Amino acid sequence: MPATPATAAHAAQPLESASISAAQVNARLDRLPASAPVWMLVLLVSIGGWFEFYDLFLTAYVGPALVKSGMYSVTTASFIGFSGLGAFVAASFAGLFIGTFFLATLADRFGRRAIFTASLLWYSIATLVMAFQDSAQAINLWRLIAGIGVGVELVVIDTYVSELVPAHFRGRAFAFIHVVQFSAVPAAAFFAWWFEAHPLGGFDSWRVVVVIGALGALAVWWIRRRVPESPRWLAQRGHVEQAARILDDLEARIAARGVTLDKPRVQAEVATTQARFREIWQPPYRRRTITLLVFHLVQSVGFYGFASWVPTLLVANGVTITHSLLYSFVIAISNPIGPLIGISFADRIERKTLIVLCALGVAVFGSLFALQRAALPLMTFGVLLTLSNALLSAAYHAYQAELFPTRVRARAVGFVYSMSRLSAMFSGFMIAFTLRNFGVNGVFALITAAMVVVMGAIGIFGPRVTGQSLEDVSH
Repeated sequence: MPATPATAAHAAQPLESASISAAQVNARLDRLPASAPVWMLVLLVSIGGWFEFYDLFLTAYVGPALVKSGMYSVTTASFIGFSGLGAFVAASFAGLFIGTFFLATLADRFGRRAIFTASLLWYSIATLVMAFQDSAQAINLWRLIAGIGVGVELVVIDTYVSELVPAHFRGRAFAFIHVVQFSAVPAAAFFAWWFEAHPLGGFDSWRVVVVIGALGALAVWWIRRRVPESPRWLAQRGHVEQAARILDDLEARIAARGVTLDKPRVQAEVATTQARFREIWQPPYRRRTITLLVFHLVQSVGFYGFASWVPTLLVANGVTITHSLLYSFVIAISNPIGPLIGISFADRIERKTLIVLCALGVAVFGSLFALQRAALPLMTFGVLLTLSNALLSAAYHAYQAELFPTRVRARAVGFVYSMSRLSAMFSGFMIAFTLRNFGVNGVFALITAAMVVVMGAIGIFGPRVTGQSLEDVSH
């Protein structure tokens, strides 16, 4: 078969695997076009993340059924009560905290691909076991264990995609990932509503919903065969030739589609020193670390304060459990729409500005939601709040992964991200306490205060990143 102009141009470039450096690997990654082979890798990673988001958000939709089963109560007499729904939410985020804080660093040591696979298997098995427990204590335990796998997985996904996708469409890539991942939310909401209204045999609806999420294990090996290791990580670890072979294959598939690749622009050599945790506490990373810690400490109150409690908040406003789940499903459908809209402007608006605008939307629409009692305005403001939350998530997941160098990226992201898990763990009890003593209006006053802090932290102290390569942002 004669060579096309694109393949000829590709073959003429002096990029022999045996002679390139880590800096050349990065340069080759940064010149990749937004082509189908790259988008396919992003899609495959997103599919793995679909099951993590399903697990993350099913908390909200199985909550009413768990209360109905008699194993849980909506609120408890004490601030921390292990038979209350807040304990179930807290168990989820306790596991997420352990995964992000203690185990995400494994991706810096053993690679993004291996830990991506292991964490998805971990979550699937633990979730399946949880579905067959008959006490709040046992459910909480296995919920915590499953959360560990989810916590690791989400950090690895952010790390992998930030290293693969170049600056000119990194924002769109993260928005696309969240379109796929957030499609799991209406799926969880639909299954919770459907199996509550149409019981499957003698099974509680919440058990069926949980078992469906455990099916992620079936996708593990299929995805693993098609997702390569991160070339950036390989090059940073000294495996430059292996990284080059992965890029050779990827570039060949791009060239086969008639796309001419630009000449790579090699910048400074890449440091291959071993990562040290103390590095994120030294300039220029110290300010970024502190900013993200404050951000995550409060953003989870706003994000999960609504996402994990929406059916329960609707019930507190006088809506029946079946209608609550139906309204929640309508609201949940909007989750992937926010990032879908964001694809059109994710790389045109500075990332920190987008985060601030989304936080403002959460505060405004949340406050308006709290004032409603009729079905239509409840769903309308619930949708607008969800759109803001979903777009906020897409923006900050891209943002936090861009602020640290490859050698310590997973460890740094896991550390700062763990603060949101710790905060969300206690926010379950905090929301339950606030709901009991101050009602729905009190819950959204708390959420609004959290969003004000988010806007201040990122708006004032966050660096600008949009359109810059990872190496430029790092230095």
